[in-house]
Amino acid sequence: MLRYTLQRFLLMIPTLLGTSILVFALFALMPGDFFSGDTKLTQERLDQLREAYGLNKPVVERYFTWLGQLLRGDWGFSMQYNLPVSTVISNYIWNSFIVSFGAFIIAWALAIAVSVYSSRHQYSFGDRAITFVVFALMSLPSFFVGLVLIKVFALNLGVMPVGGLITTGSNYTGAAYWFDVIHHAILPMLVIVCVNFGPLTRYFRTSMLDTLGMDFIRTARAKGLSEASVVGKHALRNAMLPAITLLGFRLPALFSGAIITEQIFSWPGIGRIQFESVTTRDYALLMSITMLLACLTIVGNFIADVLYTLADPRVRITRSKEASR
Repeated sequence: MLRYTLQRFLLMIPTLLGTSILVFALFALMPGDFFSGDTKLTQERLDQLREAYGLNKPVVERYFTWLGQLLRGDWGFSMQYNLPVSTVISNYIWNSFIVSFGAFIIAWALAIAVSVYSSRHQYSFGDRAITFVVFALMSLPSFFVGLVLIKVFALNLGVMPVGGLITTGSNYTGAAYWFDVIHHAILPMLVIVCVNFGPLTRYFRTSMLDTLGMDFIRTARAKGLSEASVVGKHALRNAMLPAITLLGFRLPALFSGAIITEQIFSWPGIGRIQFESVTTRDYALLMSITMLLACLTIVGNFIADVLYTLADPRVRITRSKEASR
């Protein structure tokens, strides 16, 4: 087990290196830069600025300069915000985390509960109603759901704010400030829940149905175990094993934000500044955000592999044999 974990950890190093090359190459191939969008600058001034920021150097030299800065903890300088990239990201990434983490907890809890009920009452009226709602939510784009929620709860009922992080002109501090932030985060959170609830429910329901049809479930019922014990202790535990893989992929999503949702609600998250950096060609900020999400994806997969090995003894035995070869 320890040997396998160490092997997987060391494998992340060449993966991260290859990812950095790919990320830098993709942005290096994009036409223009931050200064080319300013029509007021003369060609002479453009050349001076590009030379000052090292944009006129060969691609290979720029890559190794950028990689060396990353290894030293220097993520570069955002020309759009006139701040270090690390400062910009730290100012916005936790706003995205608040919404994404809350939506993650709600969506997963609802999806698991609904999928257990649906799988236990297959083809019933409740199961068909759940299937209809799931497919309806999957067919609705996030911007439409967001606009409907704003129309109903913000404009018609007036119980929710239209958007933003806090109430304009407020000077809340302490608990009052966080209550105001959570109040503004409810609608963006609901949009993300609606978008994720459908696919998660379908996935968990299918996994539960497959597990409930296995031999060990029939054996458990034949032994006289209660239905709650069969479903909760045996079926649900085994059906949720594939969800560990989804947990690994959800790690970067907790920090990447939701670009469309954050735009609709004017939520100052990482997704919104990522979209704005595309339009302004702030490549230093774009590359850092992309590289951060790539690192989180790789780390998430590593954590999922380790958790899967711990959760399933069959996987642990198989991978121990592979690591010992």
